[in-house]
Amino acid sequence: MDLLNHFQLLARYSRTANQRLYAQCALLDDVEYRRARPGPFGSIHGLLNHLLLADGIWMSRFEGGGETTPALDTVLYHHFPDLRNAREQMDQRITAFFDAADAGVLAKGFSYINNQGKPYRETAPVALAHFFNHQTHHRGQVCVMLAATPVKPPSLDLHRILNP
Repeated sequence: MDLLNHFQLLARYSRTANQRLYAQCALLDDVEYRRARPGPFGSIHGLLNHLLLADGIWMSRFEGGGETTPALDTVLYHHFPDLRNAREQMDQRITAFFDAADAGVLAKGFSYINNQGKPYRETAPVALAHFFNHQTHHRGQVCVMLAATPVKPPSLDLHRILNP
């Protein structure tokens, strides 16, 4: 498997992992979903918003924009159904981008200003790897938060999702 095929596989995995994660989060009542919890972004709601925001930032960069970075704790959607719908649209955008990508995407570089005002330039392989690693990292944190609720976290193992 070459690197581009690997990223295409990760896009498909990510979509299904997000579907499983959101299905479990949908079982929470609003109080439990928004409850303040130890960890980044303070709640399941805050963390899911951050993950969607970050995916949008990186996808914008991959598509030729995204030179600046908004505050990483920006809440894009206040209501879970709206956030879930936006997540589904983002996952469609991600899979469409990677399905249409050719090897030329791996030769690109991305220049941007991070959320602290520092300029960066990333090579495509590093930026793309970070993109998927960031998703996995934060989905894991949501699972830890879910474990402190009455709702069981989903299994998100890559090999179990791709080969159920």
